[in-house]
Amino acid sequence: NIMKTNNYHSYLQSLIGKEIDVIIDRPIRSVHPVHKDIIYDVNYGYTKLVIAPDNEYQDVYVLGVDNPIENYKGEVKAIVHRLNDNEDKLVVGPKDVLYTCEEIKTKINFIEKFFEIEIIL
Repeated sequence: NIMKTNNYHSYLQSLIGKEIDVIIDRPIRSVHPVHKDIIYDVNYGYTKLVIAPDNEYQDVYVLGVDNPIENYKGEVKAIVHRLNDNEDKLVVGPKDVLYTCEEIKTKINFIEKFFEIEIIL
């Protein structure tokens, strides 16, 4: 369904610069529930603002917090657009911190190295 995909991407792009709430279900340094060789380098969770194409809440990477947390309110910094997957990821961080595409790629490489991605700031 092309229309749904276009709306999904447009909506994610409209969130850049906005503050959102994130629920963390995979805290930093936790082990991936399926792939036990993957350790989370950042806090990872979801926002209830949008349902992604996988019919789950939208996934979010949280940057700038080096300890495990349960929830976070921060600014959407970027979209991780997966060229070989139907679902993108949001990148959220502290309001006063700017990240480059390279900084974001480095921080989320523990998962995103398995995908072909582009970072949309």
